[in-house]
Amino acid sequence: MTPLPLALACIWFGMVLAISIEAPLKFRAPGITLPLGLGIGRLVFRALNASEIVLATAVTVTFAFAPRPLAATVLLIALAVTLAVQVVLLRPRLEARARVIIDGGAPPRSRTHVAYIVLECAKLLMLGAFGIILMFA
Repeated sequence: MTPLPLALACIWFGMVLAISIEAPLKFRAPGITLPLGLGIGRLVFRALNASEIVLATAVTVTFAFAPRPLAATVLLIALAVTLAVQVVLLRPRLEARARVIIDGGAPPRSRTHVAYIVLECAKLLMLGAFGIILMFA
């Protein structure tokens, strides 16, 4: 097995973990208001998701040219679906909600944020398992 898919998956894992730690912490910084934190978060997650799409594509391409364990293949498909759900379905809803708050409004309660967090956690678990499988393949 070529080490490139593993290396790319590890970078992807690190990026998601780092941003997942940073996201709630920014709201504890002095002077950060909810609208300001949401504005920063929108930029950060847009950049993270764009980077994830590039990394997912690179992992897929490099993975395609090597012997592939079935479990890793299934995980890679699940990762792609998870990322697509986050980017296509959830993030636009979160961005619209953030925009309302930034503009001074009070949107109705939503569970979209919880769904996004659950998928981030699932993505980290899948990336970890993917990396372990590739390490021992």
